[in-house]
Amino acid sequence: MTHTQILYGDRFGKQGELRVGCSATIFDENRGKILLTQRTDNGRWCLPGGRMESGESAAEACEREVWEETGLRVRVKRLIGVYSDPDQLVIYPDGNKVFLVVLGFEVDIIDGVLGLSDETTDVGYFTLAEMESMPMHGNHKSRVEDALLGGETLIR
Repeated sequence: MTHTQILYGDRFGKQGELRVGCSATIFDENRGKILLTQRTDNGRWCLPGGRMESGESAAEACEREVWEETGLRVRVKRLIGVYSDPDQLVIYPDGNKVFLVVLGFEVDIIDGVLGLSDETTDVGYFTLAEMESMPMHGNHKSRVEDALLGGETLIR
């Protein structure tokens, strides 16, 4: 296997190792578009983010992942939602099977220059309508919808 796969089925998540991750929602100046990155491993578009490492807070993990993937320094502003789908299993190119619990944050840019990394092939700001025709990774589009709703923290 050469790219990350996401499989869906009744309680498929049981087959994976539990892993905590984060994703960042970065709005443009008018709050009409959201920054997405295109993944190197499967060509799909997603919010910047990744795995939380031992010894770092959830906010630190989110801020580090955004820096590594985009070159932007960000500060966590609010928790949008906690996402876990027991029917989803992520299989990475190295064969690791993972059940993800993802903390979705809204973040503010504090410094840096937007660019690419070894994990990304493209970046850009997009509206929700534009995302409709884009190949999106997993449930990232629903995280964008939640971010646009604002309001209380969601548990999904």
